Amino acid sequence: MASELKNLSEFEGGKIPSAADMKFGIVTAEWNHEITSALQQGAIATLLKHGATEERIISKWVPGSFELTLGAQYMAELINVDAIICIGCVIQGDTKHFDFICDAVAKGITDLNIKYNIPVIFGVLTPNTYEQAQDRAGGKHGNKGDEAAVTAIKMVDLKRSFKRDGKKVGF
Repeated sequence: MASELKNLSEFEGGKIPSAADMKFGIVTAEWNHEITSALQQGAIATLLKHGATEERIISKWVPGSFELTLGAQYMAELINVDAIICIGCVIQGDTKHFDFICDAVAKGITDLNIKYNIPVIFGVLTPNTYEQAQDRAGGKHGNKGDEAAVTAIKMVDLKRSFKRDGKKVGF
């Protein structure tokens, strides 16, 4: 596994921009609540650490990971946010349910990025076991919620950088 020896809360690849003037939405699945609430807390703590204020972080809950897409769509349509972080946890079981849910959520979140032209971040764990989920929700591999928050900050900054650069460049 890629994260076998990696703490997800340790970041590589450059400076993390300030989130002081950014507004974030977080949509979190209630299913596997112990895991998802830890991921949500990690995301919020990371946003605050990098300058966001509590007033500029809006959190909503949906029943399960399948509902993250619609919850994020409501947020994109009804609330002015710079980025949306979707947090969920789907643990492999004995049926194909895992595959259907993971595929649907990944595609739905991807589609929302394009439809609304704002970063909609995939913060959904897809582990084989509950123990693996715990390891990535504040356990020995850090907190994947931290990583989702950093991704949101960096993507908002990327979008703004194109606006700062001003004109279109042709080839």
